[in-house]
Amino acid sequence: MTRTGITAALTDLLLNRDLTVQEAADRHFAPEYRQRTDGRWADRAGFIEHISHLRTVVDHGRVEVHEELYDGSRYADRHTVHVTKTDGSTVRTEVYLFGEFAPDGRFSRIEETTLMLEGSESDRDLGSAR
Repeated sequence: MTRTGITAALTDLLLNRDLTVQEAADRHFAPEYRQRTDGRWADRAGFIEHISHLRTVVDHGRVEVHEELYDGSRYADRHTVHVTKTDGSTVRTEVYLFGEFAPDGRFSRIEETTLMLEGSESDRDLGSAR
């Protein structure tokens, strides 16, 4: 089994325009995927809606993983997402993430808390905006 990781998943979702959002989601997230960001739950359809919105806002960026832990089907990391938006402004968000893998190595659940390090007040909900 090959497991995904947050760098590959976020890069494909947000930055790899050779893949559709659906193709990127299918590559890294199981059909039963659900996510809680800053206390708000989304099912897979809501997550795809969120990523589709972000693709209209994000021009380019990168993911910087500071710490990453795999333990069986469990996953945890601390990473920073650096993005430049289509309007030229920048946002930097630190993310504390706990997740679980499906048997095929894709994420089945992620629970995360975000901390905006740089950006405007209107960017504060970027982690769950739709």
